[in-house]
Amino acid sequence: MKSKIGIITVSDRASAGVYDDLSGKAIIETLDEYLISPWEEIYKVIPDEQDIIEATMIEMADEQNCSLIVTTGGTGPSKRDVTPEATENVCDRMMPGFGELMRQESLKFVPTAILSRQTAGLRKDSLIVNLPGKPKSIRECLDAVFPAIPYCLDLMEQPFMECDEKVIKVFRPKAK
Repeated sequence: MKSKIGIITVSDRASAGVYDDLSGKAIIETLDEYLISPWEEIYKVIPDEQDIIEATMIEMADEQNCSLIVTTGGTGPSKRDVTPEATENVCDRMMPGFGELMRQESLKFVPTAILSRQTAGLRKDSLIVNLPGKPKSIRECLDAVFPAIPYCLDLMEQPFMECDEKVIKVFRPKAK
């Protein structure tokens, strides 16, 4: 079965057409490199409005049946950055290890990584992961956390994600 992956770019300016969405495209390019199993993208660019972010996540999880939803943007300390709050509001359970690892990885590159508020959580049968907004940081964070994502989705009985081991080595326990 084909995986459905939601990609949400949260940006007032990109959603208004002020500039092109490089961040969402960076996620798609990275997933195209990682995945060799078939997958379908559900892609949206939306403004930094908490109710719109929440509604988009709910639609992708509940109606579009995305097993994975990846957001970019809205994770900093500015007043308009509300993606983590939206994620917490729509999730049944939080997965704090994702944010912890992404910040730890980002600290290798910039001291301001401590200002980032990325998080992750589970809504029904969907894993939602918040990434930062810069394409370079997106790849660094995905390289850090993606090795655990296919196994997380296995545990949630979602479609099997097969990855190109030359690009990303995912972890799955050895069968007994």
